[in-house]
Amino acid sequence: MELQITGTNMELTPEIQNYVERKLGKLDRHSPGIIEGRVEISEEMTKSPEERYLIRVTLSGGAGGAVFHGEDRGEDLFRAVDKVNAVLKRQLEKHKGKLYEKGRGNSLARGKFSEAKADDKSHRKIVKTKRFVLEPMLLDDAIEQMEELGHNFFLFLDANVDEMKLLYRRNDGKYGLIEPTI
Repeated sequence: MELQITGTNMELTPEIQNYVERKLGKLDRHSPGIIEGRVEISEEMTKSPEERYLIRVTLSGGAGGAVFHGEDRGEDLFRAVDKVNAVLKRQLEKHKGKLYEKGRGNSLARGKFSEAKADDKSHRKIVKTKRFVLEPMLLDDAIEQMEELGHNFFLFLDANVDEMKLLYRRNDGKYGLIEPTI
């Protein structure tokens, strides 16, 4: 993630820039699609010393093109950066949870996000076709073959009745069998 840090009414020292980069540069771990971050730091002469520094952070390019914004004020510049960091972490985690719950995110640990909407049929397409020879086998052999391959389902030709059947692993770890009828 590329951070653009700008300062208003103050000089950005290397110490400030390093601190901001160290704290906010890690936010892309929570949403791997973040491309860019803009940080605006300004010092204002306010009546209240608790609102002296204003930190605004905008992150863009997240999953699905999301934009995240965090803003905070503080008496101490470094504490204000920490507060904004916490605000943005919460936003990113909440967004990641929503994607996961709605099934729009693949494995979030791998950082892959599906940008296609669930009801958008124009993105549905077959990307791979497999062909294989169905050999007659017994149910126990089909279970053993499925386990050996490490698959969650297995299509086989039942040797007893000479019909195709689909064996699958259920969420509870047991097996299910689909017997199509015509």
